[in-house]
Amino acid sequence: MAGEWQGLAKVPELKRRLLVTFLLLGVYRIGAHVPVPGIDAAALAEFFNRGQGSIFGLIDMFAGGALRRMSVFALGIMPYISASIILQLLTVVSPTLEKLSKEGEQGRRKITQYTRYGTVALTLIQGFGMALGLEGMAGPSGASVVLWPGWGFRLMTVVTLTAGTAFIMWLGEQITERGIGNGISLIIFAGIVAGMPGAVVNTFKLMKAGQLNLFVVLLLVAVMVGVVFFIVWVERAHRRIPIQYAKRVVGRRVYGGQASHLPLKVNTAGVIPPIFASSLLMFPTTVGQFIDHPWVQTATQWMAPGNWLHDILYVVLIFFFAYFYTAVTFNPVDVADNLKKYGGYIPGIRPGQRTAEYIDKVLSRLTFWGALYVSAICVLPTILISRFGVPFYFGGTGLLIVVGVALDTVAQIETHLIARQYEGLMGGRRIRGRR
Repeated sequence: MAGEWQGLAKVPELKRRLLVTFLLLGVYRIGAHVPVPGIDAAALAEFFNRGQGSIFGLIDMFAGGALRRMSVFALGIMPYISASIILQLLTVVSPTLEKLSKEGEQGRRKITQYTRYGTVALTLIQGFGMALGLEGMAGPSGASVVLWPGWGFRLMTVVTLTAGTAFIMWLGEQITERGIGNGISLIIFAGIVAGMPGAVVNTFKLMKAGQLNLFVVLLLVAVMVGVVFFIVWVERAHRRIPIQYAKRVVGRRVYGGQASHLPLKVNTAGVIPPIFASSLLMFPTTVGQFIDHPWVQTATQWMAPGNWLHDILYVVLIFFFAYFYTAVTFNPVDVADNLKKYGGYIPGIRPGQRTAEYIDKVLSRLTFWGALYVSAICVLPTILISRFGVPFYFGGTGLLIVVGVALDTVAQIETHLIARQYEGLMGGRRIRGRR
């Protein structure tokens, strides 16, 4: 492993991709500090300090602190994720979208285009709701958050927030194409990591003020370290299904006969279920927070983090998206057909349909335990906030996303390094038949 990382400096393409990734993430962090015109920053800060631990804290975490500053990136990347969820769900029920998804690169580009349109539509709705809500917000001192309310402010806010979310979407696509790792996940990762130093400072302030004692802080650190180790252990865990390849005689040579295995991850869906679940839960509550109506406010309070209804829906959505995303990304029938094509079989299981059923059965059990593990990690923020009053950044959702995205990015870097080593074994020579 150390030798692979030492060879990083010898791979120009990988260095370029890493540099592009860091530069684009830097642009994102700069944009998170550009405020929307017409906002009283001091009154807004007072409002957020008063509403710590609410749904605003969760939204602000995913937005990388942009909501607290009401910057041009205040809505973050969540509208894009919500649009992606809608398109993926529609792909299952719409024959037209299902046909597009099977048309290769051209179909994928068309679906991506529809996702962009959906992102803009959702951003317009959320931006208008946020503009209306900002006009009715005031800090504890009574100062209004909006300096010049009216339709001019509303239209300007909608356009600004929509442009900001569209720019983040473009940044994520550029990171995925020209950088390293998944751009959307890295943007969320950068937002969470950027807020952690402030959360550490706030924790020390609470400790100095006597609201947290040293024993509780040490216990929190121990819990976080333990959770990180547990996440790494589960994310790297696999269930190995033994595969045996039959011997084949081709001419005078004998092929096959060796034993292998099919690795199935415990958490096949990765960090997608909590991100998707959070996105769906945040959309109605974001709009509801800015609508001054009795029953809307009551429903929003029921859906706030820490409420039992929010936690139940969160767990249900995590299970749903764990099974849904696993079904989208892993097809047991295709795996069984490929095994049969190349003479592979699972000992004791008939090739073909029986093999597909067996793999699907094992995968369903693994997905259940993976979803249970993700749910247990993600409800940790509620316990920490209700019991200890710590900042939301120490929650399990943030840790799961940070550790999961870091592991995926490191795996992609290692893939580039290994590919480079294989190219080095060829001594720079071209394989016969290539041009």
